[in-house]
Amino acid sequence: MEHMLRATVLGLRIAALLALEQKVRERIHHANLLAWIGCHADSFELAAQFGDDISFRSDYYLIDAKGLPMLSMMLRHTGNDMPQVPRLASRAVFSLRAQTVMAELISSHCSSAGQLAARVGLDAQLPGILAHTFERWDGRGLPAGISGTQIPLEMRITQLADAAEVHLRRHGLAGAVSMVHARRGTQFDPQLADLFCARAQDLVRGLLEDDPWASMLALAPKDFPLEAEDVDAVLEAMGDFADLKSPWTVGHSRGVSVLAVHAAGQLWLGTAETQVLRRAGWVHDLGRMGVSNAVWDKAEPLSALESERLSLYPFLTERILSRVPGLRRVAQVAGAHRERLDGSGYPHGRNASELDPSQRLLAAADAYQSYLEPRPHRAALLPRAAGERLRAEAAAGRLDASVVDAVLAAAGPMGPARRSGGPAGLTGRELEVLALICRGMNNKDIAAALVIAPKTARNHVEHIYLKIGATNRVTATLFALENGLWDRGTSRA
Repeated sequence: MEHMLRATVLGLRIAALLALEQKVRERIHHANLLAWIGCHADSFELAAQFGDDISFRSDYYLIDAKGLPMLSMMLRHTGNDMPQVPRLASRAVFSLRAQTVMAELISSHCSSAGQLAARVGLDAQLPGILAHTFERWDGRGLPAGISGTQIPLEMRITQLADAAEVHLRRHGLAGAVSMVHARRGTQFDPQLADLFCARAQDLVRGLLEDDPWASMLALAPKDFPLEAEDVDAVLEAMGDFADLKSPWTVGHSRGVSVLAVHAAGQLWLGTAETQVLRRAGWVHDLGRMGVSNAVWDKAEPLSALESERLSLYPFLTERILSRVPGLRRVAQVAGAHRERLDGSGYPHGRNASELDPSQRLLAAADAYQSYLEPRPHRAALLPRAAGERLRAEAAAGRLDASVVDAVLAAAGPMGPARRSGGPAGLTGRELEVLALICRGMNNKDIAAALVIAPKTARNHVEHIYLKIGATNRVTATLFALENGLWDRGTSRA
């Protein structure tokens, strides 16, 4: 929690020692904050290969990620949920294509981080800087294998600050200095490593004790004022990226926001609360990023421990948003979207007396939107069945009946029209395939879903990627979202 804030502070302190110009410091500031945003976008693929995506990334910090240490770490995480013989076979197969798998994951990570930077209007150089997140000074990184000063200075500082903060927190100052010294000239720029080791005590003073939000904001660029529409654009982008955590939730937050706003009109909640609901709809699932995809993408019933972990995510949402003074009301509404009137919800088990109209409305909108979408353990419901289930929740005393009526009135027939074509020259069939790509399906799955040959499915995917300039599921999904190619609970984009 708040790792990137502390890493940002450390990176900016290093920049100050180097007397770097303000524009470079601004790029270091944003590169630190965004360097790991891509990890949420590729969590589905990472978890499919290595199990718990969060545990994998935690272990990644403990090694100088190259050669045998990196391969050994990846193999330890491969097939852990399998019996011994299949696990060994899975590890053998992975070892033959480890380089390709990691290059694909890293490309996805870096491209999605760069797209977020571009989407919210940051420095035009940032996407190129973020593309080097996993390159190394010794040239043994990915995806391009460049080395030395070919890696932008902003990223070389970001890489060192990122790893040093983790080791400082886990192993103290001596541990952080030892790690940086050991990776001098391999992972890290030797001059930056020497600077850190020589000035470490000053660089990390108060880093773990002080409020990281206050420390980061004190060093942040001062010339980025945000108007209301700018805040909306940033929050909508944050929601889209949170939804990328799993292909099962693509477009979910947008759908909840639309429903909540329309239902707010039915209930005459007023302009201010309608804006709160719009924003809360976009960001209510930010806390999903703190729960492993081993939980989110599991088709079998969850264990008690997994259920406990899942129940924390609305709390994480509220904790993230509540640190921003202008979003505290949004945080209150967003953090309560899984609470229920009878006290059976989570994370706090609040009851009717503790839930205001906006919190009740977002809960109903989120529930209805979820029913319309497929999940690993169930198929999507058709609008009529989703409405019946929502009314049953109200009849059982878990949701507010008047709010449920408003949500269903706002939803309307909800019957998606079949598209004959789309942007970038996509055909109707290609739009269907694009939607299945966004849901995380591979060529074989797409072929089965559409009753076509795997070769035909592969050709469709290749044509789609060529037309829209995508290289993987994440970039294809972002294209679909940004071009309005999403319909609630359908198999079409």
